[in-house]
Amino acid sequence: MNSYEEKLSLLAEMVSFSLVDGKLHDRELQFLTLVADELQIKPEDFKQLFHQELYPSVTKSEFQRIQQFYRLALLMHCDGVLHERERNAIHEIGINMGLNPFAMKRVLKAMELSPTGMISPDFLLEVFQEQYN
Repeated sequence: MNSYEEKLSLLAEMVSFSLVDGKLHDRELQFLTLVADELQIKPEDFKQLFHQELYPSVTKSEFQRIQQFYRLALLMHCDGVLHERERNAIHEIGINMGLNPFAMKRVLKAMELSPTGMISPDFLLEVFQEQYN
């Protein structure tokens, strides 16, 4: 990610996704705060994201789209409850990002089976790259 606006857009998408089930869980807010800190988003800009409508921008590189999908999947799992609305929303977001639905399904299933809810970066990229062969 190059610009502050791109980082803000990615975080805005995550904030919007965190609210898809109708409530913001404390662990979701903690996760979003960590991501905001990592992206060096100003605290006032971060707070403002909860009060604006999302206008998503298209992430350019496939690697960035895969990263964002994984961030959203981590956010989906961090509260310990998988809502059907979250599953539908992440699938729709992934499709809109141009990601392969079969790869997304494999990643989500692997995360579900993982005791930590996380998967290795190598596995993540491998799943999406397999679809090209």
